[in-house]
Amino acid sequence: MERELTDLELKKLNTNKALTALLSKEPLSVERALRYVDYERKLKKLQIEIIKLQTWAIENNERIAIIFEGRDAAGKGGAIRRITERINPRHIRIVALPKPTEDEQSQWYFQRYVQQLPKSGEMVFFNRSWYNRAVVEPVNGFCTQSEYEIFMGQVNDFERMILDSGIHLVKIYMSISKKEQAKRFEEIKNDPLKQWKLSPVDERAQELWDHYTEYKDAMFEKTDIEKSPWKVIKANRKTEARVNAINHILKSIPYDKNIKI
Repeated sequence: MERELTDLELKKLNTNKALTALLSKEPLSVERALRYVDYERKLKKLQIEIIKLQTWAIENNERIAIIFEGRDAAGKGGAIRRITERINPRHIRIVALPKPTEDEQSQWYFQRYVQQLPKSGEMVFFNRSWYNRAVVEPVNGFCTQSEYEIFMGQVNDFERMILDSGIHLVKIYMSISKKEQAKRFEEIKNDPLKQWKLSPVDERAQELWDHYTEYKDAMFEKTDIEKSPWKVIKANRKTEARVNAINHILKSIPYDKNIKI
């Protein structure tokens, strides 16, 4: 039985964004459209706070590094886009490093990531990070067991040095279900504007699901420590995940909430 909409809900629906959300997917869903309007309002308020955070960082020469990890298609890139779309692009960087070069393969593993760490007044967002060696590389055979073990033995000390240098480090893991990942892969395959996102690694993600889980659990057990904890965010619903990610960043960094922007 259909419920009667309140005056407030009718007011929310009488907007361009709500009508777009209502008509964007079939079957038509008033509840989905209302959720989207609420999400957009929450997002706007949070983006104002992110601007305050950035302003504080610039004015106080603070350095902020935010890591986004998670399975393929977990929504890492989308979350980063929503966080950064309103802030000053001259003081942020989004880092998504490609496969290491021959020279980089001969270097200390963390070396190319050290070069990407933030300078004064800068925020850096890592769409995958040095934690590739904790999960993606061993699962897919891109590193040796010895290289994996060396990484796991060094990573906490590496992050301790980052923190001791005064950099604010936030580690976020976007968590989705196997069913949701399969659904998103199918959507990407059927969308000509997104097909470029699929890589050979992505195509094996479903069959290697349990293997990924094994290494992910080992990563948390070793690196989810008090000084540098992980925040696991349930990401099956993208809008909620983005709001929760921004909230966590804002709670993790002691910025001046009263700063003028």
